[in-house]
Amino acid sequence: MAAEKQAGKILILATEACAYPGADAVGQGHQSYAANTYILRVKDPVLFPEKFYLDCFHKGIAGIIIMSCGVESPYPGSYEALARRIDRVYALMKERGLDIRRLRLTAICTVCTRAFLNEVRQMTELVSEMGPPGRAGPAAAGAA
Repeated sequence: MAAEKQAGKILILATEACAYPGADAVGQGHQSYAANTYILRVKDPVLFPEKFYLDCFHKGIAGIIIMSCGVESPYPGSYEALARRIDRVYALMKERGLDIRRLRLTAICTVCTRAFLNEVRQMTELVSEMGPPGRAGPAAAGAA
């Protein structure tokens, strides 16, 4: 519980076709997760450019979880394009001394409540351990 109070903000980009219904199922099941978590419902995370992620970290977001539909996306080729984009973001994060573990791409289905809760728990623990972005040196940036 103390870790949650000290944890930085976690942003979740949840696809409206898959991950957002999964997050909604968590709420409807009265299951709880860290209060430092903010969920943004999106058509598809591939719409966000590399700069968006870097700006989030610059503005104090401690961790970002991209919860997508994976290869089952209703938009052909979007997951593959997203994976390539995130690879580029990882490279930019390393250049800036940001630990790449702060950004996670995962697939969450409409009924994957345990997977959703697990991803949030893992990121909460990570950002609690690491502190705000920008505090980890370049040596930590390659850890992952």
